[in-house]
Amino acid sequence: MNYEDIRYEVDGPAAVITIDRESRLNAFRGKTIEELIHAFKRGWADKPVRGIILTGAGTRAFCVGGDVKQRAETGDYGPTENGLFEATYLHRLIRDVPKPVIAAVNGIAIGGGHVLHVLCDLSIAAEHATFGQAGPRVGSFDGGFGSAYLARVVGEKRAREIWFLLDQYPADVAERWGLVNKVVPAEELMPAAKAWVAQLAQYSPTALRFLKHSFNADTDHQGGLSQLSQAGLDVFAVTDEAREGAAAFAEKRKPDFAAHQVGH
Repeated sequence: MNYEDIRYEVDGPAAVITIDRESRLNAFRGKTIEELIHAFKRGWADKPVRGIILTGAGTRAFCVGGDVKQRAETGDYGPTENGLFEATYLHRLIRDVPKPVIAAVNGIAIGGGHVLHVLCDLSIAAEHATFGQAGPRVGSFDGGFGSAYLARVVGEKRAREIWFLLDQYPADVAERWGLVNKVVPAEELMPAAKAWVAQLAQYSPTALRFLKHSFNADTDHQGGLSQLSQAGLDVFAVTDEAREGAAAFAEKRKPDFAAHQVGH
């Protein structure tokens, strides 16, 4: 498959999936999600692949979430072949792939991009990487894995801080909170991620598959929350309040949510 928004490469036992929209800080649109789904399934089906690395193009951003500029322009995240925007399905797929998935965070991981790294089995970050949420600032939210599973990773108080205050946190803080497993100099990021896959490749793939499913079993019910959250977001996205968030972001101004509030 000829991808437009991503790159897929295999290096020994590692499949490397790169979100390749550097000019948009690797923000995803519908097509990006569609291609990521295809690439993760390729990594799943390719037996010599023992681990999958997810990263972003360039050094500025891992992924800054949904392409809010496109949402402001068109009201959605653009066309896909099947007509669906399947971010929630991608979340489940990252968990369901029976191979370890490693996020190599090469820059900003914010919004939906932050959710992607949280869902990966392991996260390794460059020293200059930053982490945070943005949804309420741009008229969006993730009431599924992006919040519920995050609370399992860093604890309730930290998760609420991340979502309510919308601050950005440096890599050393993320490591201290357990949000990432390891921090390395930028030039060592991909070699370190590939070294992890090489280490995993020495172990029983069946044992790792069972372990991943076992870890997931404790939080699989959060997939239902993700579906509920997506349904709510679909309804919320067409309100004046949500549109104000996207418009303000695109116009580089402070949003006036109070004037467009849906309810109390």
